[in-house]
Amino acid sequence: MKTIKSISAYTLEVKKSKFHSFLVPYNEFENKLNELKKAHPKARHFVTAFRYLNEYAQIVEGSSDDGEPKGTSGKPTLKVLQGHDLINIAIITVRYFGGTLLGAGGLVRAYSDSANLAVANAQILPYEDLIEEIINVSYEESSRCEYLFKKYNIKVIDRNFLDGISYKLQASKENLENLKKEI
Repeated sequence: MKTIKSISAYTLEVKKSKFHSFLVPYNEFENKLNELKKAHPKARHFVTAFRYLNEYAQIVEGSSDDGEPKGTSGKPTLKVLQGHDLINIAIITVRYFGGTLLGAGGLVRAYSDSANLAVANAQILPYEDLIEEIINVSYEESSRCEYLFKKYNIKVIDRNFLDGISYKLQASKENLENLKKEI
């Protein structure tokens, strides 16, 4: 599976209709959708699709045609996410109607093409299942630990200074296991 680091966008014009697609990390989906609705008050449709992993490591998917004919926009957009094996991602396509009806096939192609171009424009990364863990170290060990955090790409979420230092860390299971071997 793959994911993205930051928002990617692409605009496609088909018979004077404009399709603005925004590929976003799933945790930014709701905020970005609200932001786009405010920024594009004259747009006719805000078509969405998403895929994410829930707390049981199951893939949850959904899509919305937002007033377009059923099955012509949300589902084709979702199929793009599935086809690229993207996870923890959402895509929002803002459509401005250009005055020419595209028909069902034309809408499917336009939404699919716009989504594919947004994906092609994105910085795709391999997906890693990150976990959080707390470790406690002495003050003397802290500088060596900070070095190891960088070495193993471990993110420090929080630090508490008591008798020693308590670190709340986030990383892949493999990187945390490598860290424990060296501490």
